[in-house]
Amino acid sequence: MVNKNILIIRKKLDKLDDKFLYLIKKRTQYVDEVLKNKKFKKDIIDKKRIKAILKNISKKSKKRNIDNIITQRIWKCMINSYIDYEYRKFKKK
Repeated sequence: MVNKNILIIRKKLDKLDDKFLYLIKKRTQYVDEVLKNKKFKKDIIDKKRIKAILKNISKKSKKRNIDNIITQRIWKCMINSYIDYEYRKFKKK
């Protein structure tokens, strides 16, 4: 027997996932704009920018009482995924 409360919560999670997909699409559009302004592949990885982003996310996570390990893992994964995306798109220029 399936717990009805779990089903209700899962529906809410599904709706939230839809919002995440919209945000990922929007973020990808911004990444595409940035990529248009990069002349060389070496410009794809900006270690200072990555460090600043992760530091900022850490501060905001702590301020908002969000598990910092989760947010750091999510952002690192997202950053690496977009780096890979940029390399794939750059080749097609």
